[in-house]
Amino acid sequence: MSFVRVCSLSEIPDEGALGVEIDGTPVAVARVGEEVFALRDVCSHAEVALSEGEVYDHTIECWLHGSCFDLRTGKPTNPPATQPVPTYRVKIEGDDVYVSLKES
Repeated sequence: MSFVRVCSLSEIPDEGALGVEIDGTPVAVARVGEEVFALRDVCSHAEVALSEGEVYDHTIECWLHGSCFDLRTGKPTNPPATQPVPTYRVKIEGDDVYVSLKES
């Protein structure tokens, strides 16, 4: 499994997300407390960047229509989205955050 360094921990806002790109794939890297998650940075309902939305209670909310996705599974937790978004494996080494595009 190939991991790519995407950012440092300090670049991810507390209870927020950072949009990055890995080989042309948009990825939202989100932080909840000490946990870091990665998922496709495209809402499955409206195709806008999820990283521009709010992060709370292990969910990320799409800023456009309010769909929320579980950061752990990528599954939508409320409409209008009905399709999940892919989630990716994350590993942390020191202050560096690495993501593998192989879906978790």
